[in-house]
Amino acid sequence: MSMVPTAISRLGEDDSRESQNLRAVKWLLAQDGGPIVVVTPRRAVESECLARLTSHPRVRHCAWRGHSGGFYDGQRVLYAWPDRQRLNEIWNADADAIAVIEWSTEETAAWVEDVNPVQLYPGRTIEPQHGHLATLDPLPNGVDAILEHVAAMAAGYSTGLKWNEEDQLKADMMNRPDRWADVTVEQVRAKCRQLGMRGKDVDTIADFVQRRKDGRRFNVRSSYRTFEFN
Repeated sequence: MSMVPTAISRLGEDDSRESQNLRAVKWLLAQDGGPIVVVTPRRAVESECLARLTSHPRVRHCAWRGHSGGFYDGQRVLYAWPDRQRLNEIWNADADAIAVIEWSTEETAAWVEDVNPVQLYPGRTIEPQHGHLATLDPLPNGVDAILEHVAAMAAGYSTGLKWNEEDQLKADMMNRPDRWADVTVEQVRAKCRQLGMRGKDVDTIADFVQRRKDGRRFNVRSSYRTFEFN
């Protein structure tokens, strides 16, 4: 579970989008923290409660276009209808609180599983699950150590994985297929999440593993073409 107070407002039975929006707004306003940032797909918002919130002079309103996201230190964030890419931007954001308004469960399913947020439904609230972070079995053939190394490198960059770490992983997966043969995509994803990697990086590494299991090859720069992790 994220250490940042995080909630997702979800559409329930006999519910409306406006009521769903209002639940997120009320939850966020009840959280301690700094100024509020509202992020929506476009500047025009077809929601009475969101329009009222964004009209407040102390509330900053951002649209997706031109907004990089991820830098919310000391702020409370309301993120409306994000897709998977946008959710990755707030995965490990150091905000005071984050409220997400869900549009599609397909876009949010993995994020909800990983972040374990408060879930806001009409008339009920589902609190985060205790013991969410289960103990993982060690991954074989040194894969644990590889992912720990890659996670440590990525943590040192403001934008996550660099191309050279990506090429190292691709090369090792092709040059040492035996190392990765008994490791599932789900195991790799769980380990990366446990290591606190950014959502975008978790997706990238899991996709590499899936592509190799599908029999696909990678284009790797010449400097890493024969690379293998020790």
